[in-house]
Amino acid sequence: MADPARARKIADRIQELIAANLQQVVKDPDLGFVTITDVRVTGDLQHASVFYTVFGDDAQRERSAEVLEANRGKLRSFVGKQLGIRLTPTLELLPDAVPENASHIDDLLRSAKERDEDLARARSTATPAGEADPYRTKDEGEDSPPSSTDA
Repeated sequence: MADPARARKIADRIQELIAANLQQVVKDPDLGFVTITDVRVTGDLQHASVFYTVFGDDAQRERSAEVLEANRGKLRSFVGKQLGIRLTPTLELLPDAVPENASHIDDLLRSAKERDEDLARARSTATPAGEADPYRTKDEGEDSPPSSTDA
C-alpha cells in the first residue's frame, strides 16, 4: 500500500495531465467546456476517480459525459504514458455535483436571509404583551425579604 502523500501527488499529476490535454486526447466536437475539478486515487494506486464539471445546459452535460466515457481508454493510456509508474490506475469519470450543491446552498441562504428580514420587520413594530417593565420593584410597597441581620 502506497503512502497517502504519494497517492495525493499522483492524483494531482493525473488532474494536471487530463486538464491540460483533454482536447488533444479527446478529439470530439461534441465535448463541451469541461473542467477537471478533482482526482482521488485509492491507497493502492489502482483506481482514480476523476471529477469534472461541464459548462452548459443538461443536454450538453449528458453529451459530454457520453464522449468522456467513450474516450476513457484513450485518457487512461495517455495518463499511463505520462505518469511512468508500473501500474496505470483505472479511471472513473464522475460528474462533480459541487456547483449544483453550491447553488442549492445559495438558495437556502437567500431564503433564510429573507425570513430574518421579515422577522426583524415584525420585531420592530412589536410591543410587549404586558407592562413595559414586568419586574417587581421595591417602590410598589412590597416588603423586602428578611435579611440575615434581622434575625
